Amino acid sequence: MQPLLERVRHLRVSLDESVEQLHLDMKQQELGAIDAQLAESDVWTNIERAQILSKQSASLRAQIEPWQTLVSQVEDIEELMVIGDETMTDEFGTQITALEQEFLRLKRDLLYKGEYDDHAAIIKFSAGAGGTDAQDWTGILERMYLRWAERAGMKVELVERSVGEEAGLKNATYSVSGPYAYGKLQSEHGVHRLVRLSPFNSDNLRQTSFALVEIMPEIDAPDEIVIDDKDLKIDVYRAGGHGGQSVNTTDSAVRVTHIPTNTVVAIQNERSQLQNKETAMKILRSKLAQMQLEQHAENLADLRAGESASWGNQIRNYVLHPYQLVKDTRTKYEDKDTASVLDGKLDGFMMAYLEHASSINFS
Repeated sequence: MQPLLERVRHLRVSLDESVEQLHLDMKQQELGAIDAQLAESDVWTNIERAQILSKQSASLRAQIEPWQTLVSQVEDIEELMVIGDETMTDEFGTQITALEQEFLRLKRDLLYKGEYDDHAAIIKFSAGAGGTDAQDWTGILERMYLRWAERAGMKVELVERSVGEEAGLKNATYSVSGPYAYGKLQSEHGVHRLVRLSPFNSDNLRQTSFALVEIMPEIDAPDEIVIDDKDLKIDVYRAGGHGGQSVNTTDSAVRVTHIPTNTVVAIQNERSQLQNKETAMKILRSKLAQMQLEQHAENLADLRAGESASWGNQIRNYVLHPYQLVKDTRTKYEDKDTASVLDGKLDGFMMAYLEHASSINFS
């Protein structure tokens, strides 16, 4: 029994160290303050603020509660072992192994140290040059990330989507929320290259297609990224495309340009002009936050136009012919099971990126 008791005590010490590194006490205080605001009787008079608070509360709770549960379970089993008997040794051993495995899984949270790693993420897909093949590839990537999000227990909301004439997508934008959504997805930011036999070519020739996947931390609160009104150009225009008669007869579409960086966000859908403007501003703040991370800029005034990730930033190759392989160009992590990768098996690539960036190995 004594060796098992030593394992539990070692686990408890490691847990305490991890909880301290993750600043869970501070996050618990922050959660308490947010929940107190949500409990105020007039909180929903400002719906936008209440929604932001609710999302922040859910995010913090998802980060804190798994650790609290594990700490409680380790404390409970230690107490039981102290008063238990030798006949329960095998049972205790099984439970301790399960707790150690859960700790190893949660310990990956230590990799998420970035300023926005605990934020929700904005993910935007854009088809590259290449017509139908590129648009089909963009649609395949969209499905891949939606499958990953489903398996990861993430909540996904569609912001905007434009389909191709024959197949696939021209572009699409989603909001992805859940524990460390941006921290997990940040590795996917860049150009994804596909090599395959084209299903749209009558000669069935090998085709190379490109799609851009942009990952941005979702910035809900305007005070996180403060944009000077004089730096903005806002245009309204008549929305086009699908969405019903009202979309085509009202000036509901909104285009917001951040003049210093020439960053443009355009949003159009069935909702009001005001809602489109709010969505466009949220995505603009997210884009500028991502640019700050890429350029290591302390504030918006330091940002340089045209220097964010672009079509030259190829991060991953997906080869389906003449052989099967998905390989990351940065970490060299690879997987020959291309079908599973395209079905959302991305955790290996994401963890390899985080370990590569932090020089910590959790395997």
